[in-house]
Amino acid sequence: SLKAIARAGAGVNNIDLDECTRRGIVVFNTPGANSNAVKELVFAGLLLASRDVYHGIEWCKSQTDNENLAKDVEKQKKKYAGNEITGKTLGVIGLGAIGIQVANLALRFGMQVKGYDPYISVDNAWSMSRWVNHVKDEKELFATADYITLHLPLMDATKNTINKETLSLMKDGVKILNFARGGLVNEEDMLEALDSGKVSVYVTDFPSPLLAGHPNVVPIPHLGASTEESEENCAIKAADEVMEYLTSGNIVNSVNMPNASAPFTGNYRICVMHDNKPKMISQITDCLAREDANIDNLLNKSKKEIAYTILDLDCKPSDESIDKIRKINGIVRVEVYEK
Repeated sequence: SLKAIARAGAGVNNIDLDECTRRGIVVFNTPGANSNAVKELVFAGLLLASRDVYHGIEWCKSQTDNENLAKDVEKQKKKYAGNEITGKTLGVIGLGAIGIQVANLALRFGMQVKGYDPYISVDNAWSMSRWVNHVKDEKELFATADYITLHLPLMDATKNTINKETLSLMKDGVKILNFARGGLVNEEDMLEALDSGKVSVYVTDFPSPLLAGHPNVVPIPHLGASTEESEENCAIKAADEVMEYLTSGNIVNSVNMPNASAPFTGNYRICVMHDNKPKMISQITDCLAREDANIDNLLNKSKKEIAYTILDLDCKPSDESIDKIRKINGIVRVEVYEK
């Protein structure tokens, strides 16, 4: 009976997408709803990587019994001197909703920005400042960036993006930020790079036992989207997506089904989820043609092995025609909506 699952956030690694697709369950996420919260924390991390505020605070908190603290801080602060980010080069890997905002904001801090994303969408490309250098080879980014920030989904193709080989291409003393997913970084290779000084600071929102205690790691307890505003934005967007699907059959921001959305032009609507194979649409329309149902509008979208067809009708389809559609080989789910 389950029709839809909405994830208030971007990651869906805890949802069995293949099984949901097989059963005709639409899985939604809410990309961009938490992007501002993550963007702000990325810049907190960028500053923490540049100025050793983290260890400076730790030292101050250990001085509760020091009556000479006011004088000692003047001596101690030399240990925590850092660098300014203005004029430095930031490499942004992944130019989605968050990566674009990080890249654009970095320009306002006076940074040189290079972005890499071979799959950047048209909408995101329009949102990216023309002053961001969109490089076509990630090796160029690795070789020239003083700071590298990751904004990629975790999948087989992106797992261990930061590894011994890619680290070897980077500048000595590079600073790396990961507010995307823990699996994007090979932890054993990162530990070796931290010990050798190849990476001077690693700021991560995904702490692990191996790296959390390292002196050059700034571990953050997955706070990227943890703001009141972000949680509310994600919840509202998730609810809107589910309501749109349940009331009109439109699919927006699905991760396992084709995104298909059209104005409800007829009085009735049939939405058919089916295998992506030849002659499926003609079989569906044949079932309706036998009762002289006029199709006002038809939309078909596909994603890998699954397809989704929306048909707007001027009259109510009969139960018999709907049953015939359901019996077609390759049909996964059929839903009927009334305006």
